[in-house]
Amino acid sequence: MAGRAANGEGTIYRRKDGRYEAAAYFLTTSGSRKRIRVYGRTRQEVHDKLIEAKARARQGVPVPDRTTKLGIYLDYWLTNLVKPSLRPTTYERYETTVRLYIKPELGKYPLPQLSVPIVQSFLNRHIETGHSVRSAQIVRTTLGAALTSAQREELVARNVARLVKLPTYESGDVHPWTVAEARRFLEAVSSEPLCAAFTLLVLCGLRRGEVLGLRWQDIDFARREIQIRQQLLRVGGALRQGPVKTQAGRRDLPLLAPVHTALLFQRQTQKAATEDNGLVFTTRTGQPVEPRNFARSFKRICHQNQIRRIKLHHLRHTTATLLKDLGVPARDAQLILGHSNISTTQQIYQHDSTETRRTALQQVEHLFFRTVGGTRCRQLLPSRRSFVEQLTTILSGSGEWTRTTDPRLMSSISGSLGDRLTAVKLVMRERTRLWLLGAVAVKLAVRTERHGSTGRLGTAP
Repeated sequence: MAGRAANGEGTIYRRKDGRYEAAAYFLTTSGSRKRIRVYGRTRQEVHDKLIEAKARARQGVPVPDRTTKLGIYLDYWLTNLVKPSLRPTTYERYETTVRLYIKPELGKYPLPQLSVPIVQSFLNRHIETGHSVRSAQIVRTTLGAALTSAQREELVARNVARLVKLPTYESGDVHPWTVAEARRFLEAVSSEPLCAAFTLLVLCGLRRGEVLGLRWQDIDFARREIQIRQQLLRVGGALRQGPVKTQAGRRDLPLLAPVHTALLFQRQTQKAATEDNGLVFTTRTGQPVEPRNFARSFKRICHQNQIRRIKLHHLRHTTATLLKDLGVPARDAQLILGHSNISTTQQIYQHDSTETRRTALQQVEHLFFRTVGGTRCRQLLPSRRSFVEQLTTILSGSGEWTRTTDPRLMSSISGSLGDRLTAVKLVMRERTRLWLLGAVAVKLAVRTERHGSTGRLGTAP
């Protein structure tokens, strides 16, 4: 007869409904001990769950004092952790994703019961109902951020959202403007009320919010500098002025001559504002410019002037690509655009084209097949196979030998076959002799220099 289980080992028994239940005492996050129960269809299943729970306990992972549902925790996470510490736009994006997608489907599950199969099925249904892969990635990222916080508070043992698989997302190709297209656009906006704003977008690569949030106090006309310190965004249905996106976004840029002229004209023509907000670009009534209306003006200008339409944000891609084509170092381009990481500048914002690739490969071609002083360079000397084939052509009497200036070989082309063979042998023998003399001279020079450094004179072999 088996002995009784020792204290703390836990028990496994069968319930009246036919399922199995295992229970044991574990240390909680508050330091007290709590009896935890797990359930399963078979005895082996609950035994495995109990063993897994004990393994986590031995690793020092306590169990939560209370079981919290995901929906309740998401509300706590948004209010107490996201809103005070992250940007308003980030909070708004998280809140929308939680309210529309996560809580209706997963909010009823207790945090410890949230598993990889549950989240995987949820995201699969999200894609099957017509949402894009990118939308599913945003949902997973939001849920993963919340579960990371719950894991930090020791409410869950692992972040199941990080273990979910999703199809690979392929972003659309970005085709920024060429120099000619950008020049046409600058000519088209010269008569627009927001000419200076569009000029800043093209020449300096500013973000839309950075341009619309620019203040007169940020412009130093004497030193010809612009300080990028804040941006204008719509958050929660209202326009707000706030700090730039990242610390790297706080940057000082030179005030270029075309921008300087456009801003001076903007200051002269700007009417008295009904609200003193200090912004450079305002509506006729002095209110901040609505970002969506700014984008609509951009589309209208492109349509009226038959300029290939791109997204307004892709003007930053245009500026970044032009900087690359001009040979500006990537680090300098990163600082101009205000990116935190240089990989963002190089991998996302800088693009190439068929023409730039052709130019690059032509430079490689020029490296190997250039001419020096009217003669072919060493890289163009024929390979052994090509040399043999041309010798065969000479010996057979068909064609001409155009890559040698040796008078004996040139004079033997029209001679008999024996004369041709003799001429070839003489030329090859002469080349071999010259090569040997050169090799011996180099060897002697190296040996003399080596012995001379130690105070001894080298001797010829």
